[in-house]
Amino acid sequence: MRLLLVEDERELAGLLKAGLKAAGFAVDHVATAADAEAALISGSYDIAVLDLRLPDGDGLDLLRRRRAAGLTLPVLILTARDSLSDRVKGLEQGGDDYVLKPFHIDEVVARLRALLRRPNQALGVNIVIGNLGLNTMDLRVMVADDPLTLSRRELGLLELFMRRAGRVLTKEVIEQALYGFNEELESNAVEVLVHRLRRKLAGAGATPTIHTLRGIGYLMDDMP
Repeated sequence: MRLLLVEDERELAGLLKAGLKAAGFAVDHVATAADAEAALISGSYDIAVLDLRLPDGDGLDLLRRRRAAGLTLPVLILTARDSLSDRVKGLEQGGDDYVLKPFHIDEVVARLRALLRRPNQALGVNIVIGNLGLNTMDLRVMVADDPLTLSRRELGLLELFMRRAGRVLTKEVIEQALYGFNEELESNAVEVLVHRLRRKLAGAGATPTIHTLRGIGYLMDDMP
């Protein structure tokens, strides 16, 4: 899941990035309203975390503009504004949920995953294909009755494949979903990651298969 983090406090942003990445999100971080607006216009995100007090403007003004322009992704608001009227205003102007500072990273992650389970978003806590199961809440992978240990990036790729089983994923789509825009990638990073995941699934006896469609991309299915 690709996430846009809009937060200008450097130390807090660093803690959030670390916690969100550990929870399986690919995080892009910006610190101003202008950069956030540019990222939302040009990027492809599943969800956003938005601070309201930004150095060049109010996060609510940004959110209202983007909602009016057709932005549909869920947005979790982070703020120190704790009055009821502030919370109501934030929700009325386009926020989907509200977390007050200070907060615990586990609460932020839980609220994000709750937003992603809402209708018309990334549905499903438990995804099952063949004998392969993924619980997206606690990031637990099971092959038949046996647990399978994967790295954070491998988990992200597996979730992407399982949510889009039977559909082709291009290399570009995988890069956008799993890597932040400031991460330097080797030219074969996706190929290596797919190879590692495919090997681990096969070694565990998983029935779903990741197919390579040369010149096109990758596809997971459970066909014999």
